[in-house]
Amino acid sequence: MPRVTQDTMIRDVLMGHPDAADVFDRHGLACASCLASGMETVSAVAAMHDVSVEALLADLNDLPDSPAPEE
Repeated sequence: MPRVTQDTMIRDVLMGHPDAADVFDRHGLACASCLASGMETVSAVAAMHDVSVEALLADLNDLPDSPAPEE
C-alpha cells in the first residue's frame, strides 16, 4: 500500500489494505461503514472526530504490506 498522507481519501486507504478498517476502529472511527468515506480525507475525518491525525497516520502506515494476489 502506498504511504498514507493527510490528503489520502479514506476509501483509498480502505481499498488498499484489508486491516485498515481495524485501525480506524481502534481510533473510534467507523470509516469502513460510513458513506462519506469516498469523499473525505484522513485529515478531515480526524479533525471532525477530534482524533490525532499524526497517531492515525502512524498506525495506518505501520500496517504490513498486503501480499500480492496469486495468479
